[in-house]
Amino acid sequence: MHGEDALSYLDDLFGVRGKTALVTGGATGIGRMIAEGLAQGGARVLIASRKGPDCEAAAAEINAMIKQTGGAGSAEGFSGDVGSEGGCELLAREVGKRTDRLHILFNNAGVAWAAKGIEDFPYAAWDKVFRVNVAGAYEITRQLLPLLEKAASDADPARVISLGSVMGHWPIGDGSYSYSASKAAVHHMTKILAKECAPRRVTFNAFAPGPFPSRMTAFATDSQEKQDAVGEDIPLGRVGHSQDVAGAALYLCSRAGAYVTGCILPLDGGIGVMTGGDLWEKGRD
Repeated sequence: MHGEDALSYLDDLFGVRGKTALVTGGATGIGRMIAEGLAQGGARVLIASRKGPDCEAAAAEINAMIKQTGGAGSAEGFSGDVGSEGGCELLAREVGKRTDRLHILFNNAGVAWAAKGIEDFPYAAWDKVFRVNVAGAYEITRQLLPLLEKAASDADPARVISLGSVMGHWPIGDGSYSYSASKAAVHHMTKILAKECAPRRVTFNAFAPGPFPSRMTAFATDSQEKQDAVGEDIPLGRVGHSQDVAGAALYLCSRAGAYVTGCILPLDGGIGVMTGGDLWEKGRD
């Protein structure tokens, strides 16, 4: 295979040129990494969050980056809140004004709440976190399902990817009880909808990331020193990088991932295979 043929093959397999995507909470953190990756891969990326100006600024930065690299994608940012039923309705309406079909939906928007222990963890922490992380992800998906079905085909289904967490797969609370439980709910909801919506040619998958630099994890990742310290407890020895999540997004959203549904993809550097030590080590001579 010649060089140009190889590049064309890779672009056809892993590119998302011509697709339209919505990334909720896409102005910062993992959402921003996903938005950049999809735009660099050729997609038109809609970025929405409660802070519209932040989304507009993120889109401008991504467009400048694409112009510099000669890419084919684009980004546009606007306000959108999945924290209520009305907010989801308004966001879906805004998306419908901008496109008549949606190939990719990334349910990335989320909130967290942490306390020192169970005695300090209030009821409000459950209401707020589940309203955004679970109910909001479900409702915006439901509202946008007609646009997703319009974009879907047998060979290239529409894709819905939700942001779960390693904390939703393993009993890691760290005082964030509702956050961890909400991510477990996201994982299970993903599998239910993958089964139910397969005949509609809409796939459902989720990411289960470990530590990545973001506003939510700034307390532990806002300096290289802190990132190095966190990385010492991860099998692969580091926190996640933007390419780690961008590459996963391109895989699941491109032709390469067309046959994958119901998957909870760990992006955790090996946290999910930690066993807490070698079982027989102390008994060896």
